[in-house]
Amino acid sequence: MIGFETSEFQARVARAQNHMEAANLDALLLTTEPEVRYFTGYLTRFWESPTRPWFVILPATGAPIAVIPSIGAPLMGPTWVQDIRTWRSPDYSDDGIGLLIDTLDEVVPKGGRIGIPSGPETHLRLPLDSWADLRQRMDARSFTDDAGILRRLRLVKSQAEVQKITAACAIADRAFARVPEIACAGVPLAQVFRAFQMLCLEEGADWVSYLAGGVGPGGYGDIIAPATNAPLDTGDVLMLDTGVVRDGYFSDFDRNWSVGQPSGATQDAYAKLLDASDAGFAIARPGATAAELFHAMDKVLTGGAGGSDAGRYGHGLGMQLTEWPSLIPDDHTVLEPGMVLTLEPGLTTNTGNTLVHEENIVITDSGARYLSTPALREIPVI
Repeated sequence: MIGFETSEFQARVARAQNHMEAANLDALLLTTEPEVRYFTGYLTRFWESPTRPWFVILPATGAPIAVIPSIGAPLMGPTWVQDIRTWRSPDYSDDGIGLLIDTLDEVVPKGGRIGIPSGPETHLRLPLDSWADLRQRMDARSFTDDAGILRRLRLVKSQAEVQKITAACAIADRAFARVPEIACAGVPLAQVFRAFQMLCLEEGADWVSYLAGGVGPGGYGDIIAPATNAPLDTGDVLMLDTGVVRDGYFSDFDRNWSVGQPSGATQDAYAKLLDASDAGFAIARPGATAAELFHAMDKVLTGGAGGSDAGRYGHGLGMQLTEWPSLIPDDHTVLEPGMVLTLEPGLTTNTGNTLVHEENIVITDSGARYLSTPALREIPVI
């Protein structure tokens, strides 16, 4: 189904409010797209526009309250949120702050505490002067961090969320299987990028929010740069790494191809990547930590030397392309059933270039399960 049953959002709110009570928080103030959508189901690409601020308040009891520009009311109306308060935006004199203050005054007692998601991978999506105005005029209440509540909730996905990520992965799987239709020696990389995004849309993606990749002899020198018009050449390795979106949830994995028959060194490096991914998958179960997955993969790749310049060997996945945790030595997040992760080992080849491999998995009671179809053991040839 598209979207979620109301019971999904009610369960999220109930869990959040239980944590809020334990943390002595009287409300949560949410300002970013995934936070707003997590509690409301409000899905739109209008967030691409930086002009207007958006607010959702989750009080200590009851349903969320939307404080949003009036242009968003017709789309928020069909969600389960009933209390929708609007202003005409943009308003250069008061772009929603007055209405937000009035609403917070209603639901947060004097001396109350308002939590805002803080720390790594968070941001506050409103102008600095608006933030200063809000704090000054709400001096009878205090703003504080959210005690990690949003991170904790979003870290473990519901079965319905996992189903949506699975659907996104299936779309990417089908598009990757069709790459030989669009890529071969002589085709410019930029043309491959454009055609691949078309394949993703044909296979059912709502949009292709992310596509990166690279090409080069035995590997690639960069995995985040825009595609150039340089043509693929025999002996190159082509990599495409995509995050397709289906009903608000991402896939995020890559695939590699050899342009013509690969060298022995290329095949060996590719096999080493898959061995590293397998090592991470083998220990990915409840009770293991993100750091332990890193070390399992790093032992295969470097003998335990400590990783590569990419900084990590995977991350969380869900409503955003990358989420908490990071698979790094310093992340000791304990894995739980329902967590969705990427396994993303990388290495430097004998040509001085890079090879990267990525899969998507979900943690279950008994171990890990692939959401992406595992890559072939031998690098495919185009």
